[in-house]
Amino acid sequence: MRKVMAAALMLWGLMAQAGAGADAVQVPSGADVRLFDLFIEEQDTGARWARFRFVAPALAQGVDFAAVEGDFGHLCAMFALPMLVDAGEAVQQIVISLSSAELEFGANDPDVVQFFEAYRVESGSCIWEAF
Repeated sequence: MRKVMAAALMLWGLMAQAGAGADAVQVPSGADVRLFDLFIEEQDTGARWARFRFVAPALAQGVDFAAVEGDFGHLCAMFALPMLVDAGEAVQQIVISLSSAELEFGANDPDVVQFFEAYRVESGSCIWEAF
């Protein structure tokens, strides 16, 4: 069940201050990656997940997962987690997604490439969680 928390507004404010919505986020692959959506979702268990959704147009030109694999941990540790800390938000998991185009959350489009990785937040670090 998706519940967009009021904290997302604070996160959007931080994102706007940082210029993140308009500027590319630096990633190890060098791909053009831009944040287009974020929210905090409360799970049925009470756990809070932060979802950071990025668009990477190069995925539409055949850039595969192996080429951007290192970007996920970087985006979690160097972008998402610091933003959450600055906003005073505690979450148990951060989900990072890269897609070739903006897509409504939960939607599937065979023409849009999407990759996802999840990270457990533990001791101020992003710990990769295999799906």
